[in-house]
Amino acid sequence: METMITFAGVTITTLVALFAALALQTLFLKATFALMRPLTVNRNSGPSDASKTMRNSRGAVEQGARLVAHAYGKTR
Repeated sequence: METMITFAGVTITTLVALFAALALQTLFLKATFALMRPLTVNRNSGPSDASKTMRNSRGAVEQGARLVAHAYGKTR
């Protein structure tokens, strides 16, 4: 009986740790995209339409960040 209780405790602890890890991963992913978003906004277009206009970037890192953010936006 004591073994079954211990096994149940370990199982519940593992499930709690799993959900905590998933929550942290989701939080960090959203924070990463929130930090990358200002890199893709055209800052020269003015305050009214700055969020709508994307900058034509030539760098591989900026291009990749924009593609990842676009793909993530489609799944939301």
